[in-house]
Amino acid sequence: MLVTLEGIDGSGKTSAWDHLRETRTEGYTFTREPTGTWYGDAVRRSIETPAADPLAELFLFTADHAAHLADTVRPALERGDVVVSDRYSDSRYAYQGAAIEDVVERPIQYIRDLHEPFTRQPDATIYLDVDPETGARRAGTTNKLEDSEFLRRVATNYETLIDRDPKRFVRIDASADPATVFAAVEDALDSILDE
Repeated sequence: MLVTLEGIDGSGKTSAWDHLRETRTEGYTFTREPTGTWYGDAVRRSIETPAADPLAELFLFTADHAAHLADTVRPALERGDVVVSDRYSDSRYAYQGAAIEDVVERPIQYIRDLHEPFTRQPDATIYLDVDPETGARRAGTTNKLEDSEFLRRVATNYETLIDRDPKRFVRIDASADPATVFAAVEDALDSILDE
């Protein structure tokens, strides 16, 4: 089973993922995007470059996703592990969809079409929901993807994705204190696995 954690920057998604890594061991593979490979390094360099072309950046993210599937996700699923990924294809649709909205028509669909031949859809997605202003404040606006106005567009894209596939998403109120959020994420994961 492939379970993904999604949310805008500052939602506490990575902290929740770290918490799960500490509490779940046997039979789990924990992974993330961007990866720790050279593909992921290229993505991080692009994120830190304010003038990076958004379409070129999309293709860097897509290459990283393809390598992630081939090298980590598919082998772990074949072993029978539960794969828990901090960010996955929905991040691409939401973030890069916002980044290229002035470049291509129907950006989310464009990116989904690009991924469709090779990606594997998550079985379930835990979405940590927080408003863009809170997310930007928590994240510290350290790069171009953490600006509150940009995060507002990203959040809108996430809502579009949730509306398209509501059964896959479990929404968690990420405005609560960390312990409450972690407990809600644990409960959500247990419910997903029980189903």
